[in-house]
Amino acid sequence: MHRVAALIRPPQSTFELGYAAQVFGVERRGLPTRYDFTVCTEHPGTVATLAGYDMLVPNDLQALDEAQTVIVPGWLPAEEPPSPAVVQALRRAHSRGARLVSICSGAFALAHAGILDDRRATTHWALADEFAARFPHVQLDPDVLYVDHGDVATSAGAGAGFDLCLHLVRSDQGARYAAHIARTMVMPPHREGGQLQYSAPPHPAHIDDTLAPLLEWVALRIGEPVTVESMAAHVGVSPRTLTRRFTDQLGVSPGQWLLSQRIAAAQDLLETSDLSLDAIARRVGLSSATNLRRRFLNALGTTPGAYRRAFRANAQ
Repeated sequence: MHRVAALIRPPQSTFELGYAAQVFGVERRGLPTRYDFTVCTEHPGTVATLAGYDMLVPNDLQALDEAQTVIVPGWLPAEEPPSPAVVQALRRAHSRGARLVSICSGAFALAHAGILDDRRATTHWALADEFAARFPHVQLDPDVLYVDHGDVATSAGAGAGFDLCLHLVRSDQGARYAAHIARTMVMPPHREGGQLQYSAPPHPAHIDDTLAPLLEWVALRIGEPVTVESMAAHVGVSPRTLTRRFTDQLGVSPGQWLLSQRIAAAQDLLETSDLSLDAIARRVGLSSATNLRRRFLNALGTTPGAYRRAFRANAQ
């Protein structure tokens, strides 16, 4: 069992903590339980929340010494530094090899502890200026949904923490396991683009131009030679207009989105089938094993063969 500990403090946001618990702490029918989830705080007992009720948390900072992943699900007020005891507990967990994860304003706690120095990180776009001013040694990227260094990971605004949690599950357990969790929560297993697409209100003229029907149409034809031009023709717009809609709604180009869907389909087949790389490449629309290897390596930093071996061993 992979032990996950969420470090909370008053006043705690229930949203960030809630979906971390949903991803790592809920047993699901038909899915083997791979995580042991606990919540801790510096001073055990009653912890106030932003939702108007209190939580009873019996575990203290010692829980961080036993965790393989430590999550800080928000840190409010963001300008208030953690106590020396919390800083030492975070540093101690990191130094012994635990994975440290922040959600939204939780990046402030990791930055106060010096864990993000000289590293790329992110936080909520509305806190970006304050974060950059307070922590000049951190390489802040205010656009992305999350940043993962393996041993340290940070997410943008609250909802992006869900993206990061599912990403970590995919890294630990594989794409199919993560997709099962996403389906039970009625959430997408992966969102494209960065957080700045959510920092301004949507354009009213585009409300009726939802891409959902087109995305479903493409998903049913992932192995066919679908192109940006054929996608545009299907919805009766020019490629330029389609590109603008993708950028507005998903934060990426049609080509980037299509490639990500093909890579995800390849991951699933690598985990669950004995098909050759050529056969997988044809099924997901990447034409050849050579093209699959190149695209897979560029997207995930590993080869299809290494990915298959890792997740076959993990499943066993």
